[in-house]
Amino acid sequence: MSKAMKHFVAPIAAVLMVISCCAFAATSEKFGKGGWIQDFQPEIDRANASGELFRIRGHCQSNCTLFLGLKNVCVERSATLLFHAGHDRNRNISATSTNRMLSAYNASLRQHLLDNHYMDTLAFHAISGAAIIDKFGYRECPRK
Repeated sequence: MSKAMKHFVAPIAAVLMVISCCAFAATSEKFGKGGWIQDFQPEIDRANASGELFRIRGHCQSNCTLFLGLKNVCVERSATLLFHAGHDRNRNISATSTNRMLSAYNASLRQHLLDNHYMDTLAFHAISGAAIIDKFGYRECPRK
């Protein structure tokens, strides 16, 4: 392949890799309303095993926020993430569930949630996707 052809083909190949990566990325959409860990763990395991990009988009509450712990996660600026204490099926706050959730978050987000007592109650505390990116250092999703 000629030098001129390499300069033409390389950028096209790079664009195609980005498109193929992101066009088929999994999203948090069907998990946005939260739920029980056994409903989330298979998707967390699948996403981590595949290494594919996983987009947090739209409304993402409760256990949906566990996707922040994925190896290859990004957050859309327009997303809204809602945090609260972990609990059992009787809505009793559970330190084990709360700690499992906290362990999925990076250190700066975890500290913010603890400092502001977001994980002490069952009340929802919203943080915008833009803040998750700008304030807590999560990766912004590439534009489609």
